[in-house]
Amino acid sequence: MKSDQVKIPQATAKRLPLYYRFLENLHASGKQRVSSTELSEAVKVDSATIRRDFSYFGALGKKGYGYNVNYLLSFFRETLDQNELTKVILVGVGNLGTAFLHYNFSKNNNTQIEMAFDVDESKIGTEVGGVKIYNLDDFENILDPEVTVAILTVPSQAAQKIADRLVDAGIKGILNFTPARLSVPDSVRVHHIDLSVELQALVYFLKHYPL
Repeated sequence: MKSDQVKIPQATAKRLPLYYRFLENLHASGKQRVSSTELSEAVKVDSATIRRDFSYFGALGKKGYGYNVNYLLSFFRETLDQNELTKVILVGVGNLGTAFLHYNFSKNNNTQIEMAFDVDESKIGTEVGGVKIYNLDDFENILDPEVTVAILTVPSQAAQKIADRLVDAGIKGILNFTPARLSVPDSVRVHHIDLSVELQALVYFLKHYPL
């Protein structure tokens, strides 16, 4: 997101890509306007929260009219820097890493995995999903200086050491799919995504908070 925009709550910031994805679908279907109630039903966020989220950015809609889809899409595209290509690297081409390379954000033309790294000699030099796999030992020498985001899908015991190297090389954001909780400088942002924890939480909610 634009660095000069007003600071908004992190919870709101996390919902912006969700709104943007739905607005893309609306635009593709030819819909011209949408209400907060319609948005609420689609993204599963209550309409009061949506109105509050949007209010941080000023008057994005009109009472009784709703929101102009084209305007909102253009606004959030700029807010989320979707007019610029975001290049990403992936470290760890195991089962999950391979799935990422095949997917390679195919529904988002503004994000792209540019290169991947691994230590397995049988994978180095090959391509997965059109992305070439390089030797992790060469990482610091060939990293594109424009890349500031990395996806980490390595064994947990190696995660911190590799994260240290990523930070030293100028990476500012890490999407961590390992169970390890990484220690990084305050200038680096890490988003932890532990699939087993998310699954356990889902099962717990199913049992104790029935719909």
